[in-house]
Amino acid sequence: MQKRTLGTSDIQITPIVMGTWQAGKRMWVGIEDADSIAAIRAAYEAGITTIDTAEVYGEGHSERIVAEALADVRDSVVYATKVFANHLKYDLVIEACDRSLQNLKTDYIDLYQIHWPSGSWKSEVVPIAETMSAMNKLKQDGKIRAIGVSNFSRSQLEEAAQYGRIDSIQPPYSLFWRQAEQEIVPYCVANHISILAYSSLAQGLLTGKFGRGHQFAKGDHRVDNKLFQAENYERAQTALERLRPIADRHHTTLGNLALAWLIAQPQPQPITNAIAGARHAEQSRQNAQATEVQLSAADLQEIDAIGKTVTDYLDNNPMLWNF
Repeated sequence: MQKRTLGTSDIQITPIVMGTWQAGKRMWVGIEDADSIAAIRAAYEAGITTIDTAEVYGEGHSERIVAEALADVRDSVVYATKVFANHLKYDLVIEACDRSLQNLKTDYIDLYQIHWPSGSWKSEVVPIAETMSAMNKLKQDGKIRAIGVSNFSRSQLEEAAQYGRIDSIQPPYSLFWRQAEQEIVPYCVANHISILAYSSLAQGLLTGKFGRGHQFAKGDHRVDNKLFQAENYERAQTALERLRPIADRHHTTLGNLALAWLIAQPQPQPITNAIAGARHAEQSRQNAQATEVQLSAADLQEIDAIGKTVTDYLDNNPMLWNF
């Protein structure tokens, strides 16, 4: 799998990134550790060597599962993890990083990201200068190699960048969720910042596996996802019907068509990389095949137009869920 440079760093990442929120188990149902380990390992063996996790995913459980799956090949993979909004004071950032290093069984983290802006989730408001000071210290000490942010607005990204080099941002971004294109994408293009798109398959919606009238199990957070609600969900189903012939034409799945479109954004110089989770090994192997789908300019334009039949009806609130 051809790799890309993360921002202006010397880190090489894969355009498909293994997402491991589900490996933390919290807010998911039916997750087994053995399946998560197999899925992460299968992703690595299929060429996906960049792994994204976070301290808050199961209070470190996801990080520990990543280590169990990949500790023996640590030098061949890129670890990206995140510090949560309640740990953004200087000392707490340092402590959180040390915990993540221990969970991941490593002495360095390739990409360390601020998961949510200060004040999110009723957290204490901490000046970004203080948080970035801690991030810069970690980088100086060799505990982390690059700094990223997640769920930041353009203005928040610009402010953070005043205090240190930001090499990536992680927004919700998919064919069915495109608010990032308004302000985040142009800023990132101009400033050589990589985009790591999360919910790149719209939490499974873009795979086509959830039909009309689907009911999620109790405890599954996707019931709060705006795309799975009312008119949005119906419009998505109609769009998927229009996307199927394009996927068939390319001998690929709906999910891989959506991933292939996303990692081609923006044209003509793509900087978007897609985080895709997987519950099982076969899903990981399938996600990796998205890089083999070659879309023409006409294909990209046609897919783009179909996606907008869903996104044109959404508001500008970048929050994907009604939590």
